[in-house]
Parts: sequence; structure tokens; C-alpha cells
Amino acid sequence: MTDITLQNFESELLQASMQQPVLLDIWAPWCGPCRTLGPMLDKLEVAYAGRFKLAKLNSDDQPEIATQLSQAFGVRSIPFCVMFVGGQPVDGFVGALPEAQIREFLDRHVPTGEALEAEEDLAEAQALMEEGDSEAALQKLHAAVQADPSNETARFDLVRALLEADLLDDAKAAFAPVAAQAADTITPHARFAALTVWITAAERAAQGMDPAGLQAAIAANKRDFDARFTLAQGLLAGRDFTGAMDELLEIIMRDKTWNDQLARKTYVAILELMTKPPAAHAAAAENKAGLQLAGPSAVASADPLLDQYRRKLSMALF
Repeated sequence: MTDITLQNFESELLQASMQQPVLLDIWAPWCGPCRTLGPMLDKLEVAYAGRFKLAKLNSDDQPEIATQLSQAFGVRSIPFCVMFVGGQPVDGFVGALPEAQIREFLDRHVPTGEALEAEEDLAEAQALMEEGDSEAALQKLHAAVQADPSNETARFDLVRALLEADLLDDAKAAFAPVAAQAADTITPHARFAALTVWITAAERAAQGMDPAGLQAAIAANKRDFDARFTLAQGLLAGRDFTGAMDELLEIIMRDKTWNDQLARKTYVAILELMTKPPAAHAAAAENKAGLQLAGPSAVASADPLLDQYRRKLSMALF
């Protein structure tokens, strides 16, 4: 449990909630229901074993924070509890509720034990990837997906790692649950749609292709888009992302609408594969309650290579 003040509001509440949900208990020494609720929340923090963090704010000592949160939620009484997730206040409740109702509230926002286990495995896998131990990372990614099949980041990283290891059949098996869901989705998840493009390219490469023959065909006819697209698929399958985009760009510049804009769609998918997911830091300086207790976060620099290829696509299209 942490006591929140103006000095630690950003670090111990906003920034902390980027890592795990934080429940803020707004109370006062003179409040009878607060004395009932406080010990119950202490007990639940222990019972949930790290799945959320409890923070407390004495409204008498910290009236500025208490007033802004109360106004944001239209609440005028205490105890008042606010759940912070991802640097934002997302939900709350008023009064000393029974334990069962508080558990229901927590379960709407707090990850399950399985989800927490998957996140730990995922973090270890990412660290192992950075160390170059891809085999151990794969084991951790498999464990993460097994612990929490709904963890999209773990599944994406697993499929990607399998494709990078040229384990196409394993990648397709790991991707199958997502592929089944995507069939019923009008707008598929961009990152998973990009994996579909990569898997399709890997399947085409597995059938066998003659890069030299394809290049000869292109040299003889710059508008042999079928040969150029096949060559791009081979480059994508071999993880030469920029080489694949260079070939696709040649198609786009000559015929933007070729094959229902297949070249453009594939190019965009490769950009998605090259894009790192956003870091969990941007929301802490500005949140829904209007509490701006720090300056705006610095914007992370963009990837120059990605910017270059986005500009190339934009110039070819417009």
C-alpha cells in the first residue's frame, strides 16, 4: 500500500498503473465507512497476490487531487475508490461495499493469475530475444500462449518467432485460432493481418521459386507484375523486408490498382511487421480526470527506416 501525495502522484499512481492496475482509496480520518473499507482493501491486495496495487489518499491532506477526481466522476462523498489502468482513471465505486461486490469490481479490471503468468513469460521471452537466445525465447512464448491464449502480444510474438525460425507449420498451427476468429471479423487486427501476409509469402516460397528466373522475366518486361510480386514474396519469406517493399513499390508506381491493390496491401503489411508496438508510457502526463501534474512526456523518436519507406509509399500513391 502506498500513500499518494502531489509529489508522488505521477510516479506511484499514473506511472505505476502502466505496469499493473492501481486502486486508489480516497478516505479521511473522520470517515466511519472509510475505517470499514480500508482494512478490507488491505486484505484484498494481499489475496490478489500482486495482481493490483493499492494506493491511498487522505482527502484532508491532499484536497487538490481528491477534489479533481471527485469532480471528474461527479462524486461528493467518501470513501471513494478509483481504478487506474494504463495511466488513466477507468472506473470507480463509492461507499464501503461488501467484499463480494468489491471482488466483482476488481475482477473487471485486474488480470487473472493466468494472464499475469503469461505477461511474465512474455517479458522473459523478449529479454531472451534481445540476448539472442531464440530457442529459450520460443519456449517462453509457447508458455505464455498456453497460460493465456487470449494474450494477443504473446501470440503475435510466438508466430513471428516461428516464422523467423523457418518453422512454417508450427507458425500456422499457432496462428490458427486467430485465423479462425479473423474469418468472422470485418476489420481484422492489423498486426495479425500482417502475419497472414507473411505466412502466405512463406507458403509460396516453400513451393519453390527461381529468383534468377524471376529477375530475368522482370528485366525483359518491367510490367511483369506477377513475377515481381512473386519475387517480393520470396524476399518477405526470407525476412528481407526492405527488399520486398522495393519490388512492391515498383508495381505500385506503375499500376496502383493491380490485382485489387495487392502490392499496396502487402507493402502496408510489411510496414506493420516492422513497427514496434507503442511503449506504455504516453498516457501518464495527461489523463481523463484532468490532473496534469507533470509536463508532457517526450515523444519517442520514430524509426528512420520506417519513415523513409512510408514516404516512398506516399509519394508513389499521391
